[in-house]
Amino acid sequence: MLLHRILAVNIFALAILAGSLFYLDGFRSRLTANAVLDAETQARTIADAMKVAEPAEQPWLIRQLGQDTRTRLRLYRRDGTRWMDSWDGAHPTYELRDPAREPLRKDIARMLDNALDAIVGAPASPDLVLPAVDRLNAWPEAGAALNGQRTTAMLRRAPEGTPYISAAAPVGTDSVLLLTRNARDIRAIVRDERMTLGFVLLAVIIVSVLLSLFLARTIALPLRRLARAAHRVRLGRAREVAVPLLPERRDEIGLLARALHDMTQSLRQRIDATEAFAADVTHELKNPLASLRSAVETLGKVKDPELQRQLLEVVHHDVARLDRLIVEIAEVSRLDAELSRARFEPVDLGAVIEAMLPHWERRAAERQVRIAFARPRSGSAVIPGDESRLARTIDNLVDNAISFSPQGGLVEIGAAEIDDQVVVTVEDEGPGVPAGKRAQIFDRFHSDRPAEEEFGRHSGLGLAIALATVEGHGGRILVEDRQGKSGARFVIRFPLPVAAP
Repeated sequence: MLLHRILAVNIFALAILAGSLFYLDGFRSRLTANAVLDAETQARTIADAMKVAEPAEQPWLIRQLGQDTRTRLRLYRRDGTRWMDSWDGAHPTYELRDPAREPLRKDIARMLDNALDAIVGAPASPDLVLPAVDRLNAWPEAGAALNGQRTTAMLRRAPEGTPYISAAAPVGTDSVLLLTRNARDIRAIVRDERMTLGFVLLAVIIVSVLLSLFLARTIALPLRRLARAAHRVRLGRAREVAVPLLPERRDEIGLLARALHDMTQSLRQRIDATEAFAADVTHELKNPLASLRSAVETLGKVKDPELQRQLLEVVHHDVARLDRLIVEIAEVSRLDAELSRARFEPVDLGAVIEAMLPHWERRAAERQVRIAFARPRSGSAVIPGDESRLARTIDNLVDNAISFSPQGGLVEIGAAEIDDQVVVTVEDEGPGVPAGKRAQIFDRFHSDRPAEEEFGRHSGLGLAIALATVEGHGGRILVEDRQGKSGARFVIRFPLPVAAP
């Protein structure tokens, strides 16, 4: 859209300007050609009239025809002498002006004429040089007409820049008629047209300026506002930077504004999440480090072997806890980047769950918990994704379900295609998740474990990793009540890929 506007403005102005110049040159050329043709016709007609006129009538006739045609008529004999002139005893029908005596505006007009000729490449006519002695040999066209017995014309340039037209026609075999005129009317007409085109061009320039201002208002100003907002985001001095949305724009700039706004919001959310994550990591690392420091400091002071053994167990426990924290923190920090770069392949969730069943059954047997898996139809629970990440997510949910299940409890696992989704469910018969805590259990470092479980065995990042993995695959994870039964029900919903047309 914007490209069309810019091209339309530029091409329109340039086309008008170039077209007007060439039109004006063509218009002047046509006027000049017609004037030369008229001069030839008039010269032939007057020559024919002179042939049939009585000698006594010829001086009067040539003066009268010169006045009527606004030309100068001269007759030359073959010997070169001029023996008749329409200006003899009559007022001149045109004048040749001296450019040095004309006002400044005439000089400016001539400069415009010359500039026009240079731009369009108009052919230059020879300059008019009036002979000191008016004889036949001073006019080549007259000699050519007399010798060839045909009408001949020639175009010259008068001192003030006007076309000077001459046409010669034979009068019998011994004399020739020379017709000359200073075609000031042609220049006047061309200048009038040039003035008209000047007004048109002025109007075009004004329109172009207005269109440029319009484009500046619709393109440059919004871009400047967006640039200022982006600069403030880069500086990072303001907590919230208002990027203009430009909701009234439906073109590329509107799309850019909304994209920058969404990008800024996403960047701010990522920065907030990173800051919160850093604060949480600091807090979580302080506890085992404080315990480890206390045990190490005490270890050097006690002499009781039994107490030393207990302190060493604390050290080993805290080191293992720190190791788990660091590993899982590193995994959380790179999870989003890895998922954004991962090349998803078709993953059959039914087959993934079935492959992990033996591991879960051994883990459940330790707590006297049973595992039940409703196997889906082969190939019905297939989604594009990262198989190892998806397996880790489901394993985390099943491990939690086993941990919270009472002795003799049942953990039910399901995977099925329902409508346009693939749904994975993990249900247990434990205490369940209170409605007020269902959003908190997915927070990083949130840990609400069974009372009998060893402290520090879990980092509180498992469900946070599961949430990030599911959302990275375009899915949703939530906790529901088991209808008519106690326990928790975790549900993961993945959208089915859209089939290619």
